[in-house]
Amino acid sequence: MSKARVQAPNFGDVIRKRRRELDLTQDEVASRIKISVPYVGHLESGKRHPSDKIISRLAQALGLEYRELFFLANPQAKALLSANPAEAGEGSVWEAFRTNDHVRRIHNISNGEMEMLSHVALLGELQSARDLIYILNMVRHAVGR
Repeated sequence: MSKARVQAPNFGDVIRKRRRELDLTQDEVASRIKISVPYVGHLESGKRHPSDKIISRLAQALGLEYRELFFLANPQAKALLSANPAEAGEGSVWEAFRTNDHVRRIHNISNGEMEMLSHVALLGELQSARDLIYILNMVRHAVGR
């Protein structure tokens, strides 16, 4: 007898399930977070990838935790941030982060933001790339990006 593998819920599944738990239509969710109704459908079906701003609005509108929703939308980031810091010596966390084009694309990190993060990296010891992503998101939130 073979056992069926239970697949972890993805971003779209979680959004759809929570929307239904709250007895909301896609139209109501779209109105609350100021996006189009088709875009809500695309998010639920996995046809579109949400920006950090949309993730934040969805988390607030649906009463979900931002961090968990962020990692559902960005599973590659979770894998990266869950890894132990490189043991290549001082500065290795920054160096690995700085040279990772994939992370830069996922988080849409501008040249100015990379420069700001390079200054942050000089301030003290970084345990992991998670520290830099956290700081980046806090700065973005503070300036309304």
